Amino acid sequence: MDALEPVRAADVADGPPEEAIGRLTAEAVGKTYVEQDRSREVLKDLHLTLEAGRVTVVMGPSGCGKSCLINLLAGYEPPTAGRVVLDGRPTAGPGPDRLAVFQETALFPWLTAFENVAYGPKIRKELKGAQLESAVMELLRLVGLEDFRDKYPAQLSGGMQRRAELVRALANRPKVMLLDEPFRGLDAMTRGLMRDVCLTIFRRHRGSSLFVTSELDEGLALADQLAIFTNRPAKVKKLLDVPFERPRTDQLRSSPAYLALKAEALELLHEEAVKSFKTGAIESADFVEAYGALA
Repeated sequence: MDALEPVRAADVADGPPEEAIGRLTAEAVGKTYVEQDRSREVLKDLHLTLEAGRVTVVMGPSGCGKSCLINLLAGYEPPTAGRVVLDGRPTAGPGPDRLAVFQETALFPWLTAFENVAYGPKIRKELKGAQLESAVMELLRLVGLEDFRDKYPAQLSGGMQRRAELVRALANRPKVMLLDEPFRGLDAMTRGLMRDVCLTIFRRHRGSSLFVTSELDEGLALADQLAIFTNRPAKVKKLLDVPFERPRTDQLRSSPAYLALKAEALELLHEEAVKSFKTGAIESADFVEAYGALA
């Protein structure tokens, strides 16, 4: 368990507004894998736009292609069809303008928390000396890790590792942040802490952000827009606007407007989970059973 208190957006001073950058668009994107003369279509005619300054949360059946989309947007794999466009220009391969955070931690185990966060700016020689020290410590303070600057990843809890990884991504000043279920495996209390941290980071980031989750309440807490994916081959089944101001309190979560949006999203997810379950995706059985209990 983390001993630190959650970091809240109100704890971070507003800086001057920056130019809106990071509009990322998937235009009719498709992805098919061919293995031993057999093809597997994962994405088909997928259209999705991540707007600068907004958080897009993606949800859908297990195995529908959400992680595949992250890889395409990050440039780790090319699409089979369509294209990915960033600020009006087609992307070609990975770059520091798009950074992905996955389920498994990618901190360098031989570097301290400070050294991990400083790694990108230091390698690119953007900052050095006192400037680098100041910038990195500001980010560590942002997520409550300033007292753990000299600790190695193995000496940090799972939640602390996630926080360090998020600000390491932020230190690289990407236009787009892509997060693929980064809280999987954390306990419920730590997940709640991490949601607060993410909201703080998204507020500071100002670029566009995509967040993949399997938890609907978590998605509604973070999202400006919620993209519901179909069963494989995946496309956007429906894009839901989440218009509520932050912080999204318990009072809001019990309001008719919030409950209506949650019910609509749950119904859409259930429809696709049933299709996924019928095609043999065992993971979807839990969601179908949970939905039936709620109904």
